[in-house]
Amino acid sequence: MLLDTASLYFRAFYGVPDSLKRADGTPVNAVRGLLDIIARLVTEFEPTHLVACWDDDWRPHWRVELIPSYKAHRVAEIVPAGPDVEETPDPLEAQIPMIREILAALDLTVIGAPQHEADDVIGSLATQAAMPVDVVTGDRDLFQLVDDARDVRVIYTARGMSKLEVLTDVSVVGKYGVLPSQYADFAVLRGDASDGLPGVAGIGEKTAASLLQQFGDLDSIVVAAGDPTVPLSATMRTRITGAAAYLDVAPTVVEVVRDLEFAAFDARLHALDADEAAEVRRLGEEWNLGGSVQRVLQALGTE
Repeated sequence: MLLDTASLYFRAFYGVPDSLKRADGTPVNAVRGLLDIIARLVTEFEPTHLVACWDDDWRPHWRVELIPSYKAHRVAEIVPAGPDVEETPDPLEAQIPMIREILAALDLTVIGAPQHEADDVIGSLATQAAMPVDVVTGDRDLFQLVDDARDVRVIYTARGMSKLEVLTDVSVVGKYGVLPSQYADFAVLRGDASDGLPGVAGIGEKTAASLLQQFGDLDSIVVAAGDPTVPLSATMRTRITGAAAYLDVAPTVVEVVRDLEFAAFDARLHALDADEAAEVRRLGEEWNLGGSVQRVLQALGTE
């Protein structure tokens, strides 16, 4: 099980009341919520291994160089020599170090990669895995990883933890009319305002799906638009050729990286020993994490 960790702690932050605080007044709603999400996922899907994938760089400069608008509306501060600062509510920002600490105390594996997003870590781990994989995210971009042949599914959280959707090849086709292997090209054509991707003007989801059904992939669509013998409306031909500069670079931005290399790690889930469990309970008491600690320990087989 690969967690899109930021996606989940943002969901927890907005889904759990921020009236929950530790003694010094720091909110703990995101910490509590994330622990409950992990407990629920481990209990329901019974993974043998789990990695909390981390955004070491949520807006890599190499992506921004290709499309400057990429996630630009979410930037709080540009940092020329390192990761830009993401606009994050202060009450959530204060909880991120606590999230890292409680994940470490639970002996859960956290993996990030310099100059890469969690999506790239997930893409690489899912592609290189020698076992079935469940990717947990609220981000549609990761639908490109779904692969029945390799037993890779996405557990989609956008509708809430009570309405989790488990996506396979069939469900992606049912939702969008394209195969998971076509999803990145579909996203390039359609664009995504939440990521600052403009897409091709005049092409929405239905048209993008129709083009991919007809031509198979983005490269073939671009070739067809430049070939007057291919049956394509003049309007569509103009839209695609007019977006040539964007279409040259957008696939590199949208496609997740699949070939990152990682140092050896052991992500097997296991019950904590007495000292480890005591430390988790201590943090739970100190941070006012309530029943969330007991639930996650129970899910890990410690209680």
